[in-house]
Amino acid sequence: MVKRKTTRKFRKLHRYLGIILGIQFFMWTVSGIYFSWTDIDEIHGDHFRKENHTPMAFEQLVNPVSPGDIKGISSLELREIAGRPYYWINDSYLMDAETGNRKGKVTQEEALQIAGNYMLPELEVRSIELLEEAGSHHEYRGKPLPAFVITYDTPKNVRAYVSIADGSFQTVRYRDWRWFDFLWMMHTMDYEGRDDFNTLLLRVFSLFGLVTILSGFTLFYLTSPTLQKRERKKN
Repeated sequence: MVKRKTTRKFRKLHRYLGIILGIQFFMWTVSGIYFSWTDIDEIHGDHFRKENHTPMAFEQLVNPVSPGDIKGISSLELREIAGRPYYWINDSYLMDAETGNRKGKVTQEEALQIAGNYMLPELEVRSIELLEEAGSHHEYRGKPLPAFVITYDTPKNVRAYVSIADGSFQTVRYRDWRWFDFLWMMHTMDYEGRDDFNTLLLRVFSLFGLVTILSGFTLFYLTSPTLQKRERKKN
């Protein structure tokens, strides 16, 4: 009688755990299959980019510390923007490396030329827009703003992003990446930012999953005729 009550309790526990976790287990399985069947380089959009981009070489550049308003340099990078050299100084502003003049924000025309250095030449530009804000679920989240969004006329809705402040080519996004990103959110259960793999919800469901498996093993033991016969023989 005790064993029947125990069996009923484990069946009930296992059934309710299965209902609670079933949908999430399904999403973990679907997303895991998708991840294992996709090429991460393609997800990043590398097949829409030129294989190699060789920066231009420049000569007779000015000394970046010669202007009197520069107090000091903690970081310095040479950038090519529309065929001209610029210094990106202290992660804050651009300076024309030939004249020493500070540069304002990157223009749309310059952004298109920058993107053209990285994207395949056969891609046709459909539109270019200014992006000033990007929420936690946006495909451009966590990257420099403002930026220009360059959309290409393709079935997969390819977009390239160029930072306005420093003229750097940031990233490529397209349909398959967006599917990957959505499934990654479902896999990590980070429904706010999508990128946290240590969410409390994920930890709780993982523990519930372990309990579900253990209850299934226990239920199998309690209801297995073979195991019950062995137990009776021992007793």
